[in-house]
Formats: sequence, C-alpha cells, structure tokens
Amino acid sequence: MKEFTIGRNDSGQRLDRFVGKNVPLLPESLLQKYIRIKRIKVNHKGAKRDTRLITGDQVQLYINDEFFEKPAEHNAHLKIATPRLTVVYEDENILLADKKPGVLCHSAGDWSWDTLIANIQAYLRLKGEWDPKAENSFAPALCNRIDRNTGGIVIAAKNAEALRILNDKIKAREIEKYYLCTVHGKPRPAEGRLEGYLFKDAVKNQVYVRRTGEPGAKTAVTEYRTLKTKGALSLVECRLLTGRTHQIRAQMADAGWPLLGDGKYGKERVNRSYGEKGQALYSYKLEFAFPTDAGMLEYLRGRTFQVNDIPFVEKYFPGYHLTKRETESEEG
Repeated sequence: MKEFTIGRNDSGQRLDRFVGKNVPLLPESLLQKYIRIKRIKVNHKGAKRDTRLITGDQVQLYINDEFFEKPAEHNAHLKIATPRLTVVYEDENILLADKKPGVLCHSAGDWSWDTLIANIQAYLRLKGEWDPKAENSFAPALCNRIDRNTGGIVIAAKNAEALRILNDKIKAREIEKYYLCTVHGKPRPAEGRLEGYLFKDAVKNQVYVRRTGEPGAKTAVTEYRTLKTKGALSLVECRLLTGRTHQIRAQMADAGWPLLGDGKYGKERVNRSYGEKGQALYSYKLEFAFPTDAGMLEYLRGRTFQVNDIPFVEKYFPGYHLTKRETESEEG
C-alpha cells in the first residue's frame, strides 16, 4: 500500500485524475475498477472517481508496486489492459502480427506506451505465456520493423532461442518479404528489377538513389511486377533482395512511379487530390525460405503467411483478389 497526502497544489483535483498522474502505468480501465472495488481510498474510505480532493486528504492506493515504476519502453505493456493486436499466426515460439499503418513498432523519441511491441508483450503476459517477474533479462521482442505509416507482417520471438535463430535468418536473407504498393502511373516494363545505390541523409531521414557507388551508399535491389492498373494508378508487388531504409519508396519514385500518399518521395499535389497522407505500402507476405538448418524453427521451412485485407487494395482496385496463401488471422 502506498499513501499520498494532498498538498495545496494538488487540492481540487478529481480522485481518478490524481491517481492517473501518480501511477502512470496503471491502465485507465484498471484505475476505474480499483476505485469501484475500494482498492483506492480517500481517508481510509471508499470514494467516487469524481471526488474532489482537498488539502490534508490522505489517498491510500492498494496497487501492485510494478505500476509505480518510472514509465519506459520495457514496462509499457503494463499500461495496456486490452491489447490491440491482429495475429496472423502464432505458435509456442513465434507470433506474426499484422501491424496497421500509423502504429509504431517501438517507442520513438519521447516515451510512448501504445506500440506494437508493448501490445504483443501485454497480450502474452495476459495469456500467461510471459511472466516478466520470472525473467532475468528476456522479453518478447520484434525481429523486424516496419515504418510507422507502412503496414504489414512483423515477426515477434517468444523466447531467446527463437529470437537468435530469426535474427540470423533475417541477416542471411533466408526470410523472403513481399510488399504491395499503389503507385502513380503504369510501370514499364510491367515487371522487372530496380538496381542502384542508396545514400542516406541521416539528418533528413531521407535516402537518395545513385547510379554508381560512392562512400556511404549501399546497394539496393528490388524486383517488381504489376498486378493491376486502373486509371492513373497501378498495384505493384515488390520483393526485396536487399533491405535498405525507404528502399521501395525511393526506387519506385526514381523510376517514375512514386507511391500514392508518399509525402517524402511522392507527388504531394496528386496525393492531396486523393486525400492520402501516408504511403500506400504494405508488407503483406512472408516466406520462411530457410535454405539452411533452422534448428527448433525447422517446422517453419517453406511456409508462407499472407495478409489479404489491405485497405488501399480494396479502395483503389475493388474486386481484385490476392492469391490466398496460408492466412490464419484473428483479432487479439
């Protein structure tokens, strides 16, 4: 139990708002529940959430110590009472999540609790598959990341061995990633290969395509094929042979087919006419190719997982159906 004495500067606040400020990791739903069941009291008596505190009041909090910790990315899962998560596939070792556009994989800059990894950790904690108090150092972790405004499949490892294997496989490019994007124009040829070098300006967080190598530039190779063209837009599938920052966005724009909604590499005037503010890009398919031994994850060899419900496909190419592969989606 922790107790607070209300001073002059805290006087006049509602009980629930005072507790929310002093116990920032406590989920709002749990805060309200604790007031109802009298685990939060004022002067040793139950109180309503809108009780106005006055100088000298004593607030008793019968709340687990973990909720009083300083907020940070490693404990953000405590803030989440109901995880928001779309699970594409899950077993005892891994979880494939369909990250929605606008969701951060990890906290960026200032502390943010509602990230993909926080929701995954909260989901596994509530299922009883992960107990942070019983672990010395391991926490479920993401093996790959996707930009905030890009959607798609993200891999999470549930244990240290799975994390090690998947990190090695990604580094060795033994996991194939396929993206869908909507671009301005009609690619010519309809399918092909974009090769070049990407130079990253870290200050602007922007990359530039170079025809020849130069200090700091890295090779970038993308295979593409046009799936459908309707009016001024085309639906294109891209396969990454290298994994550079903004690779698809920069290379497609350089080729003359910028992504719809891309404010950094696209056509802002045209984007506004469509009302799009984020790039139409989705990491929709993942294949565990595994040409070499995968240890405890050998059972994943050759398996492919895919997201079929992609908003910009349905919006701009109604009636077009992606070829369905293994899809085991469920809302978490």
